[in-house]
Amino acid sequence: MQNHHFSYSRFKTRIVDIGDIPLGGDYPIRIQSMTNTNTLDTKATVKQIISLAEEGCEYVRITIPTLKEAENIKEIKKELKKRGFKIPLIADVHFNPAVAEYVAPLVEKVRINPGNYSDKKNFKKLNFSDAEYLNELERIKKRFLPLVKICKEYGTAMRIGTNHGSLSDRIIGRYGDTIEGMTESAMEFIRICRDFNFLNIVVSMKSSNPLVMVHANKLMAERMIHEKMSYPVHLGVTEAGDGENGIIKSSVGIGTLLEEGIGDTIRVSLTGNPEQEIPVAKTIAERYNSRFEKDKKFFTKFSGPENKLARTRTNIDFPVISNNKNNVLNKKSALVLEASAENKVNEIREEILKTGKQKNKLPLIAKLNYSCSSKMQIQVFSSIDFGYLLLNNLIDGLWLDTKNKFSSKFIDNILFSILQSTGKKITKTEYISCPTCGRTTYNVLETTKKIRAKTKHLKGLKIAVMGCIVNGLGEMADADYGYIGTANGKVNLYKQNKLLKKNIEPKVAVECLVELIKENGDWVEN
Repeated sequence: MQNHHFSYSRFKTRIVDIGDIPLGGDYPIRIQSMTNTNTLDTKATVKQIISLAEEGCEYVRITIPTLKEAENIKEIKKELKKRGFKIPLIADVHFNPAVAEYVAPLVEKVRINPGNYSDKKNFKKLNFSDAEYLNELERIKKRFLPLVKICKEYGTAMRIGTNHGSLSDRIIGRYGDTIEGMTESAMEFIRICRDFNFLNIVVSMKSSNPLVMVHANKLMAERMIHEKMSYPVHLGVTEAGDGENGIIKSSVGIGTLLEEGIGDTIRVSLTGNPEQEIPVAKTIAERYNSRFEKDKKFFTKFSGPENKLARTRTNIDFPVISNNKNNVLNKKSALVLEASAENKVNEIREEILKTGKQKNKLPLIAKLNYSCSSKMQIQVFSSIDFGYLLLNNLIDGLWLDTKNKFSSKFIDNILFSILQSTGKKITKTEYISCPTCGRTTYNVLETTKKIRAKTKHLKGLKIAVMGCIVNGLGEMADADYGYIGTANGKVNLYKQNKLLKKNIEPKVAVECLVELIKENGDWVEN
């Protein structure tokens, strides 16, 4: 391969001030996370915020479900100030506009979800006439404007964050469960802000499916350019899971978009302690911050995707080739494009376009060689690079070479996880598990481990383990089974979107889930 230099470009966004740490423009990609403590427990919450800040987290989000938690923000900020910390706090508000309005003057940013701010998701009404739809938009405007005015008065930033799992009945009725619906859900609120000349906005399009998340953010970038908007973009794969699978799924989604220049702040959502998210996020962000600092190049035109139905799952048999000595590559059976160092995925892309993949009848395999010695760097970088190529349908196979620094088993696990995360090949049970927050009433990480131990042999089955109902039902929409915590500390079990068992004691809920899988004929003996 010729040694070309491809400069790194970022989508040009306006600058949004969030406390003392500005976001967007040519500022670095910012790193954020979210506490999973009880927001009413000032001591524990402050301790975790400080721990996150010391790890390198730049913004910390806190769940604010009721006015009690909103009121306690004062005590949390007072204690942080006493200890010498000024890290910007983001209030995460769902369902309750009154809570958002109360807390907005107290924090640096407030996050609201268009899907549940004033709309509902109860599947009671899906068909709206044009007149009814316009009336609903007017109702939303009246409900939303008080918060906009407060944020503008106090200099509080706002994240308008659409989650695929919480699209309202009104949006689904008009647009279906699509990326178009996700985008329009956010744009309705953004236009209200723009009409009131409130521009201190951050936008996010999140999904537990990296493919959906990537296409939704591309469409949002295209839509913003079309409507002459340039708000910073927050990236994250929600409910990515725990451990290696969570790292790979997050890296595929976040990295693919950063590779295309979209994204100003990121959160790697891993089930467990939020501190473990920061090293992964830093590894991703630093890769692009260093490239952007070197090139300082913006783009303002973007060709987004066609409107595709969300939650598509394809089981295409892509060849997987690693440095396993038992795998033999027949040179006559495939075309191999090779890059010998990190940060070369754009060169692979250019070579693919040059060779004209469509004219080739041979399978196309990308061989990427990495010299880094960190396991996490290998997981992150290979997931970004291969994920980018797979989600853009540019290659048919993967070949990862680490110069024998890592075992074949370790590398094969990465490759199969990348294929599963991109929806190209399903080879194992998939788990959608939330990162947990102050709304969670049980230990999601330990529960996920217990469920995995009992179900990991159920190849192709998708199981969602969710801490609460906020995004639970929506993000598990394409899961086969759902295990969702309730506000009263119990557990509800679902088969797809259908609630089959409710108010189960946590100590027996995992066994009840196994029984539910058996009752529905999806169980096989290990």
